[in-house]
Amino acid sequence: MGAIPGIQILTDISFEANLSDRLCLIGPSGAGKTSLLRLLNRLSEPTRGHIYLENLEIKNIPALQLRRQVMLVPQEPKLLGMNVREALAYPLLLQKLSNRVIVERTETIREQLHIPAEWLERKEVQLSLGQRQLVAIARGLVAQPKILLLDEPTSALDVGSASHLLRVLIDLAIKDKITILMVNQQLEMAELFCTRVLYLQETKLLQDTPVTKVDWKQLQEKLVQAEAQASQDWL
Repeated sequence: MGAIPGIQILTDISFEANLSDRLCLIGPSGAGKTSLLRLLNRLSEPTRGHIYLENLEIKNIPALQLRRQVMLVPQEPKLLGMNVREALAYPLLLQKLSNRVIVERTETIREQLHIPAEWLERKEVQLSLGQRQLVAIARGLVAQPKILLLDEPTSALDVGSASHLLRVLIDLAIKDKITILMVNQQLEMAELFCTRVLYLQETKLLQDTPVTKVDWKQLQEKLVQAEAQASQDWL
């Protein structure tokens, strides 16, 4: 797969995910983790290969329709000029749901993620990166997607907030049968959260392992070595 003409962003990537799976994408900088998320909801298009959602190739699904089912939360999300209340409601307004349903869904998710009511009137500039990440994740969850793609969602959160977020995501993945693909370099968080680990390096998927069979010490060493090599390659 490639997303930029003439440049191989990803190669030899093949995996499948089932309902309620929680997959952690781990790998050094430049491995293609974010590029893979972008391909899965058609923010980028592959130059070759195939991606399927429930046996339907996603290139045959209109992009906006696909993104209601496959929601991407980037590492540095934007609220598009809205305050928090408006941002949470936005996906549901696009679905033309009733005001009652919108209020019920947004309040349920807001409370589950411990988003304070006093944030609701705040704009993006009044929120920290970690706060924006929480709001963006809540915005994705209110839409009740089939697949949730998260790019480093705990990178700007303290340990307590990150742990609570992951517990909520685990509960929702099980209860609502949401498949979650998360880029997360914090291995202690990945160990708590995921059911499988996908390890990417040099644009290739080198490992697809159930969490119960992951050697976390070895994985940490592999990641450190790969990051060191990537840094040298940039020099």
